[in-house]
Amino acid sequence: MLIAIPDLLNPAEVRDLRARLEASPWVDGKVTAGEQSAKAKFNLQVPETSPVARELADRILRALGTNPEFISAAQPLRVYPPLFNRYDTGMKFDAHVDNAIRGVTGHNLRIRTDVSATLFLTPPEDYDGGELIIEDTFGTQPVKLPAGHMVLYPSTSLHKVAPVTRGSRWASFFWVQSMVRDDGERRLLWELDTAIRRLRGELSDDHPSVRSLTATYHNLLRRWAEL
Repeated sequence: MLIAIPDLLNPAEVRDLRARLEASPWVDGKVTAGEQSAKAKFNLQVPETSPVARELADRILRALGTNPEFISAAQPLRVYPPLFNRYDTGMKFDAHVDNAIRGVTGHNLRIRTDVSATLFLTPPEDYDGGELIIEDTFGTQPVKLPAGHMVLYPSTSLHKVAPVTRGSRWASFFWVQSMVRDDGERRLLWELDTAIRRLRGELSDDHPSVRSLTATYHNLLRRWAEL
C-alpha cells in the first residue's frame, strides 16, 4: 500500500526545519546503511546523534502523533526517530530493500520495519531527478511530492532514489513498526476507516451504519493487532 499524506508540516514549519538543517553538519549517508545498501547509497545525512537532529525528529514525531491519516494508514506501534538526508547534484540511492530490523541508537530497543516513510523538505521545482521510485504489487511508482508532504509504503518494497541532475533534494525518512504486520490487512483497515470517517461527515457518529462499521473496524483491529 502506497499512501501520500499531504501537509504533515506547513510551509513555515518546513522553512524552519530547513534553516536548522542548513546550519548542521552533514556526513556520508552510508553511516546508517546495511552492508548491501552501503554499496548503492550516495547521499549525505545529518548525524542522528546530533542535538539538532534529535530536536527536529521530535517535532516530526509530534506532528505524526496528531495526524489521523498517518495513524490510520500505519497503525504505529513504534516509530524510529526520523533521520534527515540530502541528495546534491549527481547523488542517488540505487535499488534496495530496507533492513528488516533496526536498532535505535542510544536505546536498548529494536524495531521491525513494516512501513517506510519519506517526508519531502524541498519543493519539487527546486530540483530535477531525485524521484523516489517504489516497486511493489501496485507496480512501479515514481514519487516526488511538495515540501511538507509525506509518502508511506511497505518496507518490503524494492525502491531507489533517482539521480539528482539539478539542485538538491532534502528529506526526512524513518520506519514504523506497525501493530498490524501484514500490509494487506493494514490496507483493509485504512480503507474501512476512510469510509467510516466519510460517513461520519455525511451522517452522524450515532447513525446505526456508522456504529456498525466502527464496531467491525475495531473487531478486525483486535483480531490482527500485535502488541
